[in-house]
Amino acid sequence: MWGSLKPPPNLPESWVFPVRVVMFGYQTWGHRTLQALLKSRHEVCLVVTHPTSDHAYESIWADSVEDLARGAGIEVLLAKRTTPELVERVRELAPDVGVANNWRTRLPRELFSIPKYGTVNLHDSLLPKFTGFSPVIWSLISGAGQTGLTAHFMDDELDTGDILLQRSVEITPTSTGTSLVYDTLDLIPDVLEDALDAIENGTATPVPQDLSQRTFFHKRSDRDSLVDWSWPAADIERFIRALSDPYPNAYTYFRGETATPDLCPRLEMHLRWHARTCVHRRERRYGDRRGRRRVPRKVTGSGSRRGAHRRRHRPLGTRLLRARWRIPDRHTGIRYRLTTRACRDARGTIRGVPGLAGRR
Repeated sequence: MWGSLKPPPNLPESWVFPVRVVMFGYQTWGHRTLQALLKSRHEVCLVVTHPTSDHAYESIWADSVEDLARGAGIEVLLAKRTTPELVERVRELAPDVGVANNWRTRLPRELFSIPKYGTVNLHDSLLPKFTGFSPVIWSLISGAGQTGLTAHFMDDELDTGDILLQRSVEITPTSTGTSLVYDTLDLIPDVLEDALDAIENGTATPVPQDLSQRTFFHKRSDRDSLVDWSWPAADIERFIRALSDPYPNAYTYFRGETATPDLCPRLEMHLRWHARTCVHRRERRYGDRRGRRRVPRKVTGSGSRRGAHRRRHRPLGTRLLRARWRIPDRHTGIRYRLTTRACRDARGTIRGVPGLAGRR
């Protein structure tokens, strides 16, 4: 269904190649979309993007849409949100199709309905699942088996318009948030070309979304990256994989988060390589022979109680700490030690896990 946008039964003979496109986009997603349009036979008559920002999130995946457009000789408008001047300029250009990817504010109907055949939004999830923000990250955290890219017409709600087409990528046991972002970025050229060709040829058959299956996810905050040690081990491992560089990493605390910062360093958790994990309990010995004591503790291992993980931990305000996971010769558990002087004598607890760090 096309909603209020009714395509003619037969395209007029006067409408020939190329299709005139106005593009709304920002960051790497918008950059890749504009690259695909520039390589296509279609004409980009206007690029609308946001001004450069020093916001922590917007400084990553920060390929410049503005620089790419100006380098190609395309008119550029910078806007934080919809303005009367923007609406008027788009109306003057009378584009055939609008294309949006990673536009950070709401596009109202008075703007997205100006193009003759509507505005197509590219959303990096398999709609109606994972509408909203950071869909790739939430897909991996939630344990989905697939993610992908959806081309859909825009309507008055967020990511709820009729679907033109979708392409999927598999989420594997070794996928990270970063690898999945690259996988979905690689889908943009083919999805965009197929969507525009279908509109151009009059063969597009938009399908309404089943909104009863819709899931919505909010913008991620710093608190969303805190590890909850009550989760199953597989969920924690997947959580750490999802929050891979350059995204803010998963983190936890020494000695309870209410302690002062110098006594409660924040540990950022990076998965260096991955193997399937499980959690079991075992006893671990600390101290020399005269002062040795046994402490029950929860240990994360890989595979069936065996394997090797490596993570980096960075307490706030300190140099990088390297935490090494090793398989002891005579045990099926995994030994953990911190190799910095700052934590050598630590006897803290991470979320009820005693004996996090022992002497070197």
